[in-house]
Amino acid sequence: QVQLVESGGGLVQAGGSLRLSCAASGFTFSGRAMGWFRQAPGKERTRVAAITWSGLSIYYADSVKGRFTISRDNAKNTVYLQMNRLKFEDTAVYYCAVARQSNTASYEYWGQGTQVTVSS
Repeated sequence: QVQLVESGGGLVQAGGSLRLSCAASGFTFSGRAMGWFRQAPGKERTRVAAITWSGLSIYYADSVKGRFTISRDNAKNTVYLQMNRLKFEDTAVYYCAVARQSNTASYEYWGQGTQVTVSS
C-alpha cells in the first residue's frame, strides 16, 4: 500500500522559509520520480517542482525558480522541498506525488497535503 505523508507546513511571514518533507512507503522509492504540487483556494493544482529517481534532473515552475529547492534522500525514502523567500502567493496546500513509471510527466499516487500559509 503506497503511503505519502507530508509534513513541515505552517504559518510563516513573507520572506521566511519552510522545509516540507514527504515520507514515502509501499513502493520502490529509489526507482521513481517524485513531484511537489500545490493548490490554492479556487485554483487548479499545479506542479511546483519535480525530481528524477537519481536526482540528476530537476524541474521548477517559473514562479518558484531561485527560491525553492527540491531534493531527495533515497536511503530515507523522503523527498524535500526547501522554500525560501516565501511570498503571500505561495499560500496553498502542498502535495507530494509519485510519478508513473511509464510516464514521468503523469502522477499516480498523492499525499494528503500540508498547508502553507504566508502572511504578508
